[in-house]
Amino acid sequence: MNTRIKAFVFDLDGVITDSAEFHYEAWSRLASELNIPFDKEYNELLKGVSRMESLELILNRKPEVNLPTAEKEALAARKNDHYKELIQTISPEALLPGIGKLLEAIAEAGMGIALASASRNAPFIIERLGIGHYFQAIVDPAAVPQGKPHPDIYLQAAAELGVAPSECVGVEDAEAGVQAVKRAGMYAVGIGSEKVLREADYIVPDTSCLKLENILDRIEN
Repeated sequence: MNTRIKAFVFDLDGVITDSAEFHYEAWSRLASELNIPFDKEYNELLKGVSRMESLELILNRKPEVNLPTAEKEALAARKNDHYKELIQTISPEALLPGIGKLLEAIAEAGMGIALASASRNAPFIIERLGIGHYFQAIVDPAAVPQGKPHPDIYLQAAAELGVAPSECVGVEDAEAGVQAVKRAGMYAVGIGSEKVLREADYIVPDTSCLKLENILDRIEN
């Protein structure tokens, strides 16, 4: 086993569970209320970025709309209300394939585990999934200066785990997330398209391919 790696830091959406669909539905509902065009293709731009940044991207589709900060915050809160309504149905069955076994293997190896998600609802979702006991740290995205692709949230995760960033593996499914992992100085595992996640050190097509021994072998070699 590679002794250099002491911890794993995970994104949430598209990595541990597919709550991305809930985000899409919530943003779609808000965009419809604002009469702004929104579809799944445009939604890809929102992956891995914060709620307020996502709102700005949606509002950019209607440049004639110039809203004060307070109104933007109210819209972001409305989207979150839509999202919280939708995620009430999440259960342990919503864990993506292979993630439960991966978390168990990491824990049995004595490595730390943290969550670095832009979602402020992450603690609630982790508990609903029944995996809260695996995590020593869940970083509050509101507590870091800048969101992904900046490295702040990953650096904070390493700090909370008490390990160096170079001793961590970051697991992401979005380009902005992979960039954040690399800028933090961590080994980046990407889930999805090699074309989109080309900056990752190791890429797998889906979560079922995530095996602890394979990841550590790749790092060693």
